[in-house]
Amino acid sequence: MTLPLPASALADQAPDGLFVETVTSVTHYTDRLFRFRTTRPGSFRFRSGEFAMIGLLAEGKPLYRAYSIASPAWADELEFFSIKVPDGPLTSRLQQIRPGDGLLLRKKATGTLVLDALTPGRRLYMFSTGTGIAPFASLIRDPQTYETFEEVILTHTCREVGELQYGFDVVRETLADPLVGDYARGKLRHYATVTREDYARRGRITDLMASGALFADLGVPPLDPTVDRGMICGSLAMLQDTRALLLAAGLSEGANSAPSTFVTERAFAE
Repeated sequence: MTLPLPASALADQAPDGLFVETVTSVTHYTDRLFRFRTTRPGSFRFRSGEFAMIGLLAEGKPLYRAYSIASPAWADELEFFSIKVPDGPLTSRLQQIRPGDGLLLRKKATGTLVLDALTPGRRLYMFSTGTGIAPFASLIRDPQTYETFEEVILTHTCREVGELQYGFDVVRETLADPLVGDYARGKLRHYATVTREDYARRGRITDLMASGALFADLGVPPLDPTVDRGMICGSLAMLQDTRALLLAAGLSEGANSAPSTFVTERAFAE
């Protein structure tokens, strides 16, 4: 297997037309999840919530996957949150990166989980499972999110308690950040659940929505299309089930070209 290369060596071998960025930090949360940051090209622009194509060289050829950018649009570095797949063509290599290694980055970001794809509302729900929290890690650190919505509810569901830690870290960092902390305090709410271990809140988010437990726990009314907006990112099954609940509540799906009351990200659903 081809291991990650130092940034200087990768730059010598990378095809033209790509950014070659340097890994600045790596944090391994569990045997399945890790977070990493890289330098950011001065000309690279994106909207908070979008994803980019990142990659490494594998047997001399570029290998890419779509990754949500977890850092906000204003950040100096790029942050990503990844699953580890032992036999994954990219993640089997990516999980071995260390500070100083190089990463390939295509020059255009895109995606549907952006504020521009939603019509005005009062309360924003961000429904996520696993690494689907990454685009919301970007959005909760963007002051525009709090200028647009009076209340922001981030839900994060994982199989095990340890897999929730990234979400807790990002929320803590958001509240402590000198740029966005004052905006987020009093508006950002974090609702974490697990499905396979005992925890204060246990269950799939769709079951907690359907039963009304989510809304009772938060002390808010059920979904109301006149005030509530939603974003969804997770597995295909979670996406489909959450989408069905939002549609049943009277919300309608939007896109960049046709903003509406909720949006989904399909780029990562398998």
